[in-house]
Amino acid sequence: MNSAVLIEIHGVEAGLVVRDERGQFRFFAAAREAFRFEGRLFRSAADARRAVAEAIDPKPSRRGG
Repeated sequence: MNSAVLIEIHGVEAGLVVRDERGQFRFFAAAREAFRFEGRLFRSAADARRAVAEAIDPKPSRRGG
């Protein structure tokens, strides 16, 4: 059975992931900033959320200058 999980970043519905028969999660973009992940497979919904969140709201490197 397939299941879907909404990926929301700072109140923006970025897309959703749908779990397939093999347990992988395929991403379907809803926000322009997430289009580069369209169709990509992730091991978990959390992995997808992390990847999309970094693309939408990148944080500066924590390494020293």
